[in-house]
Amino acid sequence: MRIEGLKDRVVVVTGAAGNLGAACARELRTAGAQLVLMDHSAQRLGGLFPELGAPHVLLNGVDLADAHAAQAAARAVLERFGRVDALVHTVGGFAGGKPVWQTDDAEWQRMLTLNLRTTVNAVRAFVPGMVARGSGRVVAVGARPGVQGMANFAAYSASKAALLRMVETLAAELKESGVTANSVLPSILDTPQNRAAMPDADFSRWVAPEQVARAVAFLLSDAGRDISGAAIPVYGRA
Repeated sequence: MRIEGLKDRVVVVTGAAGNLGAACARELRTAGAQLVLMDHSAQRLGGLFPELGAPHVLLNGVDLADAHAAQAAARAVLERFGRVDALVHTVGGFAGGKPVWQTDDAEWQRMLTLNLRTTVNAVRAFVPGMVARGSGRVVAVGARPGVQGMANFAAYSASKAALLRMVETLAAELKESGVTANSVLPSILDTPQNRAAMPDADFSRWVAPEQVARAVAFLLSDAGRDISGAAIPVYGRA
């Protein structure tokens, strides 16, 4: 499918050094977007995208759990481009393995910070400019456990459920603004880390990050302009 409407659009991709973030960056670059790739790592982006020069921008060492860091990154982007057309938020984390009554406070806090607080901070930093311009797109990465609780993953499931409700609320608030907000819900991503963690699984049933990236690109494209408040499942056969 040919993606239309992204040529020269300024798109911020958070968590761009991760498997899914990098896949989104490559897909959007192919579609002609001007990329702002952001990651908490101080070095990984340069190694993953050594060929990526102007007009694209790499922002290393941005901790989106820190609201001040998110605002500083947004100011840097606006100084460079004067606008942001879309935000693709892939930052998140996963933890589990214990029942609710054995899940400690640290795990609850970590999941809420990685999966919800970073999203809120990114939205606070970039959405006001979109609203002021009367156009923009927001896509956040949720997860299947956010709509269907799984045993021994309470903190993860709850944090992703909170993210989904936040995005739905944001969409309702933006209804008259020209800005859309949606989420995509992968099941198990086919990544080297997941293959190492589950070596006996049937990898063919999992979802390639590139497939999720295509769903993200669709939501940012002209074809996705009337979609807002959606949670798009990308489950493969898992």
